[in-house]
Amino acid sequence: MTESTGAADIAAGYAFTGPALDLGALLWDGECLPDAPVRIPLPMLNRHGLVAGATGTGKTKTLQLIAEQLSAQGVPVFLADVKGDLSGVSAPGAANDRVQGRAAEVGQKWTATGFPAEFYALGGLGHGIPLRATITSFGPVLLAKVLQLNRTQEQSLGLVFHYADTKGLELVDLKDLRSVVAFLTSDEGKTELKNIGGLSTATAGVILRSLTAFEAQGMASFFGEPEFDTADLLRTASDGRGIVSVLELPAVQDKPQLFSTFLMWLLADLFHDLPEVGDADKPGLVFFFDEAHLLFSDASKAFLDSITQTVRLIRSKGVGVFFVTQTPKDVPGDVLAQLGNRVQHALRAFTPDDQKALKATVKTFPDSAYDLEELLTGLGTGEAVVTVLSEKGAPTPVAATRLRAPESLMGPVDGPELDRAVRASSLHERYAQAVDRESAFEKLAAREESAAAQPEPKEPKEPKATKGARATAAKEPKEPKGSREPKEPKAERSVVEQVVGSGMFKSLARSVGTQIGREITRSLFGTARGGGVTPPAPPGAGPNMPGGGGGDRKITRE
Repeated sequence: MTESTGAADIAAGYAFTGPALDLGALLWDGECLPDAPVRIPLPMLNRHGLVAGATGTGKTKTLQLIAEQLSAQGVPVFLADVKGDLSGVSAPGAANDRVQGRAAEVGQKWTATGFPAEFYALGGLGHGIPLRATITSFGPVLLAKVLQLNRTQEQSLGLVFHYADTKGLELVDLKDLRSVVAFLTSDEGKTELKNIGGLSTATAGVILRSLTAFEAQGMASFFGEPEFDTADLLRTASDGRGIVSVLELPAVQDKPQLFSTFLMWLLADLFHDLPEVGDADKPGLVFFFDEAHLLFSDASKAFLDSITQTVRLIRSKGVGVFFVTQTPKDVPGDVLAQLGNRVQHALRAFTPDDQKALKATVKTFPDSAYDLEELLTGLGTGEAVVTVLSEKGAPTPVAATRLRAPESLMGPVDGPELDRAVRASSLHERYAQAVDRESAFEKLAAREESAAAQPEPKEPKEPKATKGARATAAKEPKEPKGSREPKEPKAERSVVEQVVGSGMFKSLARSVGTQIGREITRSLFGTARGGGVTPPAPPGAGPNMPGGGGGDRKITRE
């Protein structure tokens, strides 16, 4: 096969007839061929993908390039901005010699363009609309990953969640969960603890200490209400372009376990709530999962199995997931096998470990006309090796590609400008103000106060001191008092009021308009399963009120 024939065959593999995203132009024998575009069919974006490469090779710009074109075709995008340099997607790019030169090389008609964007920040730390989750919906498996619990402790945490679910103790924030665990390890709660199979006092104590330390590190703000409604990631702008949702993470870069697990919660929540759509003309959302290696490191088998199942099944719900990391070996084989679209930037081979990673990466690609080991170590910034799924679902030929230049700003937007954009958002009013309504912490505190006041009703029991007398005459008058049948309902009522509480009806009515005592249904990752439709808010509940804008929409009827 001659070189020209090889280049022609590769180019033919990317000559799609339907809508597609333009990645760049084919590189062959050191030359860029602008008449041989390398593209991804739009309907194949929900078949998932991988963007990989060493630091500084251009992965971030690739994300920006793909996000822009998805938005232009009406597809919403989610980007995790770990370094803080993706906010520029909202502003027109700056024309300069480098950008114009790249556009000319790849045959791109470059126009400075900004795209509709929303900016979020975990718990409001940083520039963005606060993004929070309730402890209840986050679930025990994801929380165990954040708390770095072992498998036994993770299972025990699941039992604590089950206890809280069945008793109607809503876990909205960290203090709620801490108060439930503290109650179960207290003298009063040990009888309850015995009824939870497999949960020891020692393990509960470890969980309690982990929660206390976690809260002491300033993590409390990430959990609470109003909880973020992931349906807000699926919006389009008034001009039909997809909204690019950018989660700003620079303020929590030092908490990688937290933000990577939060990203998985967003994905699991979407999976639970979205209906099946099958193979659509275009995705409903494309989700870029940056720093993906953090998600998989030290993960339990149950956690990895849940990730694999989510990735496998979420395609049919119209969501495409792109994992972004340094090498394919950062992603478990069962997950990697489902990533049909690959953009591999340059790899370094300075150490023996680098050499192993390079050889492993080459083995993950189909046979090609290139010497991939040599090619991958020689790629320049903004160049990549690409293979995607064709319109028929078959892998395209491996293509060395010089990528196009993004049309939006390749760099961060200034903080004050970002803050103005956040305040101008229609979502700001809904999520900006945290709400702390009655939940497990308040209910257990009320129970404790009620228990402290309990001795007063016990006064009538003093006549029991006459037990020593045992005289029949003394016992006769006690007979009516002894039939304390009216008091037994009182004791029964006390359990309901103190553990579930009459206030539970009010708080749940405010948040979901339903009734007390329901057990929460959980699915993948132990997250509270959504019903796909947000229950109507009770009268008077606005977007900032519990029950407005999504509230506890994940709690479902038994």
